[in-house]
Amino acid sequence: MSAATRKFSASGVILGILGWIIALLMFFPIAWLLVTAFKTEAEAFSVTPHLFFSPTLESFQTALAQGSGYWHYAWNSAITSVVSTLIGLVLTVPAAYAMAFYPSKRTDFTLVWMVSTKFIPAVGVLIPIFLVYKTIGWLDSRIGLIALYTAMNLPIMIWMVYSYFRDIPKDLVEAANIDGASMGQTMSRVILPLATPGLASTCLLALILAWNESFWSITMTNSNAATLAVFIASFKSAEGMFWAKMSAASVMSIAPIVVLGWFAQRQMVRGLTFGAVK
Repeated sequence: MSAATRKFSASGVILGILGWIIALLMFFPIAWLLVTAFKTEAEAFSVTPHLFFSPTLESFQTALAQGSGYWHYAWNSAITSVVSTLIGLVLTVPAAYAMAFYPSKRTDFTLVWMVSTKFIPAVGVLIPIFLVYKTIGWLDSRIGLIALYTAMNLPIMIWMVYSYFRDIPKDLVEAANIDGASMGQTMSRVILPLATPGLASTCLLALILAWNESFWSITMTNSNAATLAVFIASFKSAEGMFWAKMSAASVMSIAPIVVLGWFAQRQMVRGLTFGAVK
């Protein structure tokens, strides 16, 4: 084995070990959350970690109890996440299509401006949005959360779909125009079928971001439109934090989106590496 080959092999081993270490560090909080969910409150609250204990479903039973309202919160999360993602997709496709295939002098500025809005901390715009929502009666309503989630995810959705559309050769659009296809026909019959993997990954990412959002749902809702983030926060009271029950509620909240991501990972990876130039 040559020196270059040994050096390349050693570098691969080091990078592999480093990758495993980073993966374990990132997975540790999730693993600890899962373990804590099966502990009693005394074991979960103990300063000394209990690595060996008798698992119990008490916290899950409490979280699923009839008075907890888990299914109400889960339904609100599902409705607001799915609807905001669909509305965002309807707004994203024509905007990204126009900027990708019919760019203007201000297209680059518009894209940068949209992304710059993500740099604004949410608390910085809380008061004006709260006052507007109070005036129009959108506080503690699903439509209010849907509007917020759509606006929150729209910049990144447009950026992603725009990048996917840019990978599609413009010759296809020009050929469709020569054949007499309208803009709607070109988009629906040529562009969208080619961009399906990218659109799927964009929708999945937007759905995850909306499902996991907590700041706006806790701040702008109370009971009617409260999501799973509010459900998790409800286990913190004046009596203290119920770590085991909060962990169980967190596991139940993230489980649906984890399962969805697990089954859709191939489509998401395909969309993130999407390119129509073969």
